Amino acid sequence: MNKQYRLTKDGIRELEDELEFLIAKRSTIAEAIKSARELGDLAENAEYQSARQDQERNETRISEVEYILNNAEVIKAVKKDDGKVRLGSKVSLKSMAGAKREFHVVGTVEADPLEGKISDESPLGRAVLGKKLGEQVEIVTPAETVTYKIEAIA
Repeated sequence: MNKQYRLTKDGIRELEDELEFLIAKRSTIAEAIKSARELGDLAENAEYQSARQDQERNETRISEVEYILNNAEVIKAVKKDDGKVRLGSKVSLKSMAGAKREFHVVGTVEADPLEGKISDESPLGRAVLGKKLGEQVEIVTPAETVTYKIEAIA
C-alpha cells in the first residue's frame, strides 16, 4: 500500500520544479563521469568516484520526488469556514507572556520550520488542529510547555 502525501498546490509546484532541475542535472553529471573516466585508472580516480556518487544521489532523489508526486493528495481549501484549524491553515498564536508566532500547517513533506511551515504531525501541529479562534492550546515540547491563544486562522 502506498503512503499518501498531503501537499499544498505550492508544495507540488516546488517538487515539480525540483524534479525538472534534477532531470536536467543528469547531463552535467554524465559529462563529469565521462571526463573523469578519461583520466585513467577508475579504482584510484577520486573525480570518477565523486561523479558516480553525485549520480547516485541525484537518481535517488529523482525516485523519491517521483514517488511523492505520484502519491500526492492536494490539500483543498475548506469551502465551509467553521473557524477550525485544518491542514493548510495559516495560524497566529500569542503566548500568555505576549510572544507571537505565525505558521502554516502543512503535510510532513512540505514542513520547514525556518520558513514557518509546521507539520501536522509535529507537537505544535497536533496541538492546534481542530481548535477554534480564541481557544487556548498547550504546546508540550521536550524543553518546555507553553500555553498559547489562537488569535487568527486563515
